[in-house]
Amino acid sequence: MAADKVTTAAPTPAPWGSRLLGPAEEQAWMRHIRVQVLLTVGLVVANVIGMAVTTALIAFVLPGPPLLTRQMVALNFIAVPLISLSALALGLGWGTVFGLRTLRWAREPDRVPTPAEQAATASVPRKLVVSQALLWSFGLVVITPLYARVDAAFAPKVMLGIVFSAIVVCANSYLIAEFALRPITARVLEAAPSRPRRGLGVFGRTVVVWVLGTGVPVALLMSVAVLILAGWPASSERLAVVVLALGGATLVFGLLLMMLTLSSAVAPIRAVRTAMRRVEDGDLRVEVTVYDGTELGELQSGFNHMLSGLREREKMRDLFGRHVGHDVAAVALTRDPELGGTECEAAALFIDIIGSTTMTATRPAAEIVAILNDFFTIVVDEVERCGGLINKFEGDAALAVFGAPATHPDAAGAALIAARNIRRRLAYAATEFDAGIGVAAGKVIAGNVGSDRRYEFTVIGDAVNEAARLCELAKNDELRVLTSAATIAAASTREQIHWRLGESVTLRGRTRPTRLARPRTPDRVGGSSHLGDSVGKYE
Repeated sequence: MAADKVTTAAPTPAPWGSRLLGPAEEQAWMRHIRVQVLLTVGLVVANVIGMAVTTALIAFVLPGPPLLTRQMVALNFIAVPLISLSALALGLGWGTVFGLRTLRWAREPDRVPTPAEQAATASVPRKLVVSQALLWSFGLVVITPLYARVDAAFAPKVMLGIVFSAIVVCANSYLIAEFALRPITARVLEAAPSRPRRGLGVFGRTVVVWVLGTGVPVALLMSVAVLILAGWPASSERLAVVVLALGGATLVFGLLLMMLTLSSAVAPIRAVRTAMRRVEDGDLRVEVTVYDGTELGELQSGFNHMLSGLREREKMRDLFGRHVGHDVAAVALTRDPELGGTECEAAALFIDIIGSTTMTATRPAAEIVAILNDFFTIVVDEVERCGGLINKFEGDAALAVFGAPATHPDAAGAALIAARNIRRRLAYAATEFDAGIGVAAGKVIAGNVGSDRRYEFTVIGDAVNEAARLCELAKNDELRVLTSAATIAAASTREQIHWRLGESVTLRGRTRPTRLARPRTPDRVGGSSHLGDSVGKYE
């Protein structure tokens, strides 16, 4: 996976698994208001629905004395509604104050919650459920005796209706609170990624859904059966109504709750799956928002940790490639490192700046570094365009290799093309220096040289020495580029026409003479150097 494929990650439209929770770029104060509204509205709707279900159960479903009679008007339509609305208002007021106080830190965009604030935020769903349970228990304790004073037979009926709805409301309140608090939970988990998860977990959520959708209706149906067996008066028609109502609730609400639970479980998995696809496309900057306090949140967090490791590995791989060359890095990463080398056909290009000693003595060091960087930029560009490798930089000189470690179909021709292109660019570049270039081809030994603890890839052989000696001669040559007749013979015919043979000389350190070759001037090859056409073969 190449580092240049990494792109800036696009913002996710639903980073917390639902568009109701807003976009990622939303301001912190606006997100805090959104969370508070979702939390308040969700809990109010859950309680209102719970009250409606309680009324339906007591008035129309459960067997027992009729509830809608003249003598029950004041109790049914004045006392009970006042008690219920008072409890709802009390719960709404306390929940709003509690939420605003506990989540106050979330209104500051860059605020990192303290450990105490993290613990308080994580406890919000549980405390809201406890408050709902207390309010419904208050209603049970107050309303049941009021109906029992009229007729003791009302007590079981009222108790079953309130308890059933209380369980459903409390469980739903927990799920609603967890959903609404996802953006805040994400900040808590980001501040403390190693914080132990305190949510219900996937298993706990599944159990809650089973209790709400199946367990409670069946338990209520069984309770009615026990009361009837104990002598509670009930007609066959009323018993049929009970079975149909509770059975329908089990089918409808059980399916609905299961879908909601699966949706909350699938959302984190879908986010990870989407991020994985972007990683496959080369985008390593993607990151999954961790908002789930269960095992699914650990999955999200684990994916982010894995991706962080991949980014670090890709960074090291790119850095390694920049130091030793990407071809050498690729070989090192795919094979077991070992000392030694193998013999192969390759070409060497040696280039050295002319008069660098004087330039270094008369120029500031920073200026010398800038000049060298401009020089080596040209060298690296042309060498890599022709499929070569910069094996090493030696002060103001560089050694390029073609055909090792990766093989090349025309190593000599590629090295000659690179030499001509470098010379052309240096001649037309606005530089204050010139450079000699030597090219040679032949058998070399390419491999790792050093010790088991520190080694480097290098190329050793007569071709490398010959290129260095030719570079020395080229500094005093008019065209600044020299090669040997043997190198020209090893290159393709298409490249040979750009060179002309010259005199023979005995290079320093060698015993046999070497026949030199120089690039032809453009008018010697039909008025065009054809450099672009030649390079195209090796790109």
